[in-house]
Amino acid sequence: MFKEYILDNWSLILIMVAFVILLKTTFFLEKKTINRMLALVAAVFAFSQVVFVEFYLNELDEYRDLRTVLIAVRYSATPLVMAMILYTLVHKERVFVFAPALAFAAVNFVSIFNGIVFSIGDDNSLVRGPLGYLPYFAVGLYGIFLVYSFFKYSNKQMSETIPILFMAFAFGSGLVLPFILGKDYSKIFCPTIMIALFVYYVFSILQLTSKDALTGLLNRQSYYAAVNDNPKTITGIVTVDMNGLKRINDTDGHTAGDEALKTISHCLMRAKKGKQSAFRMGGDEFLLVCRRSSEKEIEQLIDHIRKIVSETKYSCAIGYSFSSDGSMSIEEMLKASDEMMYEDKVAYYKRVGESKYRG
Repeated sequence: MFKEYILDNWSLILIMVAFVILLKTTFFLEKKTINRMLALVAAVFAFSQVVFVEFYLNELDEYRDLRTVLIAVRYSATPLVMAMILYTLVHKERVFVFAPALAFAAVNFVSIFNGIVFSIGDDNSLVRGPLGYLPYFAVGLYGIFLVYSFFKYSNKQMSETIPILFMAFAFGSGLVLPFILGKDYSKIFCPTIMIALFVYYVFSILQLTSKDALTGLLNRQSYYAAVNDNPKTITGIVTVDMNGLKRINDTDGHTAGDEALKTISHCLMRAKKGKQSAFRMGGDEFLLVCRRSSEKEIEQLIDHIRKIVSETKYSCAIGYSFSSDGSMSIEEMLKASDEMMYEDKVAYYKRVGESKYRG
């Protein structure tokens, strides 16, 4: 049986080994993220063994009870793996993403006794129960949320969009191919997931030259490239400067300061829309470039940023400039936005006490 498993899953094993080597030699990710990805690889590996054993026992009638349990595990593992992907790759995603997967798992295991999702017929064939399509609903639910989350927290650049679309295609196949290939699709699900993750990770490495390593926002070099690419479509510049970062670094340490910067960056990613790109220019200075956006849309963006940041323990000074007819150069727009932002910062320090919060 061991030999058959190796033959059936050799490509999966090679991809997993390459992935583990890549993770172990990567230094730009946080340790906890690397550990989560290693756990994800291990989960997919374990899943592949469950699938193999369940198929191996398909023709052995004396193992019907064990096979029923393995089917419940197989149906439950798919949403759990996708929840792990969300928890690992989507910034700020919390453990609550596992709740639906655990609920689906409970229904699958109850089905061992009442057949509500599946049962095994007299001829050893799989029989769907009243909730027989629940596993596909679970995959679809997580797949849609996963792709939506990737797009929501991306910088909407082509280098990010391509791997997201690739993952969407890979997960979408999990909804279509089972009805074309039947049960045999389960044999290729694990390699499909691992290839999608590996491609996404490789693209993430390639994006290092355009992204800020700490926050995940586009960096200063990307900003220069963006403003030189069809500058006439840029109608607005929004500058954001965090208040009190020096105080946080001095009193709580630079780790706390880094966490503050990541939180503000996450707020900007949540607030912006597709026509708007967010950059970290350095230190506590951030900037958003708005293309083909009206002044009302830019003001709505700023209101959204303020609202989201107000939900944290931090604050920002914000300014903007708008030019719908191209009468202002990028440099002029940047200067005007900075001037408004500095006025906002001065007003903030006057409200809270400059001597206490300077930085």
